Amino acid sequence: MSLKVKEMLESERPRERLLDCGVENLSNEELLSILLKSGTKDKNVKELSIEVLTKVGNISNLKEVKVESLKEIKGIGQVKAIELVATIELGRRIFLKNKKNNKKKLVNAKDIWLETRYLFFDKKQEYFYALYFNNKQELIDKKMLFKGTINKSVVHPREVFKEAYLLSASSIICMHNHPSGDVCPSSEDLFFTKTLYEIGKIQNIKVLDHIIVSNDTYYSFFENGNIF
Repeated sequence: MSLKVKEMLESERPRERLLDCGVENLSNEELLSILLKSGTKDKNVKELSIEVLTKVGNISNLKEVKVESLKEIKGIGQVKAIELVATIELGRRIFLKNKKNNKKKLVNAKDIWLETRYLFFDKKQEYFYALYFNNKQELIDKKMLFKGTINKSVVHPREVFKEAYLLSASSIICMHNHPSGDVCPSSEDLFFTKTLYEIGKIQNIKVLDHIIVSNDTYYSFFENGNIF
């Protein structure tokens, strides 16, 4: 039978090691053990942590883990699963410094891609975002307006401009990903971008660019002369 954490030497207990050695010196399984708090009668919390890490395959995959997937592991009920998913999301937000009140000036497609690529990284579906700017080209906010299938994203222009009015935005940059990795625009992308641009001229809210992204690169309609 596995040793319970309280039966381990103090120098081996995750919480005590955090205090003695510093959080940055704990292993992934030790950090996860602290979050999970307890194991089962058949396995201690460190063994349960190893099982979770084995299931996801790679520590980076934890960012995508779902409650139902975690509940498939014996020893993780709904409460533990929810707490773990919430903790991961909180850590992601802190790391990415996603502060709405911190207006950042973004003036070119590469800067925008680098600033927002985490939104699309390793996504298996298409995500469509609109970024809203004030008249100083400072980012006011970003909104995810649609999540689609692996090869199709459908969003209505009115949703894009509705948020612009609510935020009193002066301009918009649209972004979406191609999970295939090929960032060349489709005929639908070209038509949709032209439609947005024309509506923006009428509404006096300029559409500055539409950026298609993958993990490794991007395509800017503005840089390629497909938006004026």
